[in-house]
This record gives sequence, C-alpha cells and structure tokens, in this order.
Amino acid sequence: MKASLLTRIALASAMTLFASMASAGITLDGTRVVFAAPAKETSVIVRNQGSNDIMVQSWVEPDSKGATSDVPFAITPPLVRLGGNKQQILRILYQGQGLPTDKESVFWLAVQEIPQKAKNENTLQIAIRQRVKLFYRPANLPDTAANAAKSLQWKFVEQGGKTALSVTNPSAYHVSFSGSAVKLRTDKGAGTYTAAAEMLAPGATRVVAINGSSGVKLGTATVEFDSINDYGGLDRVTSKLSN
Repeated sequence: MKASLLTRIALASAMTLFASMASAGITLDGTRVVFAAPAKETSVIVRNQGSNDIMVQSWVEPDSKGATSDVPFAITPPLVRLGGNKQQILRILYQGQGLPTDKESVFWLAVQEIPQKAKNENTLQIAIRQRVKLFYRPANLPDTAANAAKSLQWKFVEQGGKTALSVTNPSAYHVSFSGSAVKLRTDKGAGTYTAAAEMLAPGATRVVAINGSSGVKLGTATVEFDSINDYGGLDRVTSKLSN
C-alpha cells in the first residue's frame, strides 16, 4: 500500500513538473549573433513558445577564454514581460570602443526565462537560460569569415614522446568546429584517427592529442571537419597537413 501511494505521488509530481516545463520555453532566431561593424547595433528575436506570460532577462557575458573581462555592450530591453506565443526584438548596442579593430572578439549572449508566480504552490518552476555566442566583427578585416576554416594550418608535432596535431588559425576570424573531434587520415597504413576540436581564436595555435596516436605514421595526411558558419550551418572542410 505504501509503495503504491509513493508511486502515485511520484507520478503526480512528475506530471506537474512536465506540465510546468511544457508550458515554458523561449527560443532565439539563431544559434549565434554576428555584430558587424561599422553598425552601432544589431538585434536578435526571442520568442515565447509557451501559453503563459513570462519575464525575459538578457545580458552579455565575457568569454571565459577571452583576453578581456570587460563587456562594452548594452541590451535593450534588459528585462521585459513577454506574453504567451509572442516575440520581442532585443537590441544589442556597442559603445564604439574598447575592442580590437584587427580581429574578431567573442562574447556570450545570455537570455533567461523567468516564469510568473505559479498559482499552485506545489508547482516546480524552472528558470531556463539560453546562451549563444556573440561575435564582434570589426570593419575592413582581411579575407572573409567563410574562408577562415579553409586557411587553418595543420601539422604533426611531437608532444610527450607521441605524435600530436598542431593547428594554427592565421585569420582574423574565429573558427568553430561542429562536434568534438576532427578526422585525420594518413596515407601510410591508411589509418583514420580523431583529435579533439574546439573553437580556435584568431592568431591562436593549439596542440591536441590524436586518439590512438601510437599507430600514426608520419607522412602525407588530410584533416576533415565541419565548421559552423555565420548562419549556424555546417561547411565541410578538407585540408592537407603542411608537413
């Protein structure tokens, strides 16, 4: 009897939680925001997919791996009430100075849903936060963002007595990888390996371990990966190692 009662209570709690979560949900009109100079502002649309009114709070955060902790941006409105199935335009304003003019800078746009006070005291409410990358792109940068992934320079290096993979980004743009690994194919032994991948900043070099590197034989090799473009789509790139 006790087990049955506990089961019913657990099911009721789960249904209440599911109902609360089902009525919530905000979406943005993109997976990233590109702020291209000389524009003084850009915008993003946030939509309330639920049927209930919510409060939406927005702000810009520095990238934890960035060179600066200052945030020269403001968002208006920073806090807004958004009706059910409605949308709101958020304007992102740049103060006009404080960021490099010869390369991109990256920040995070955070948009948080704050549910209205529940009518039922036993309802569990969850504040859902979404974060997307905000790229500030100065005017007159050389080449284009679309070519940045193709310009990456790959080569074999020795690290801790093992063969590793070095990648350098000579462009002025950030390169974002889709997934957590790149594929490496060598002509010697026809081996296929993977190596960790994460966003690479302009001018940065990173050395990453190759999974199963003990079997890698130096020689002609190619790297294959998917990069994320300005529209959130994927571009397949194949590059040869320089050595």
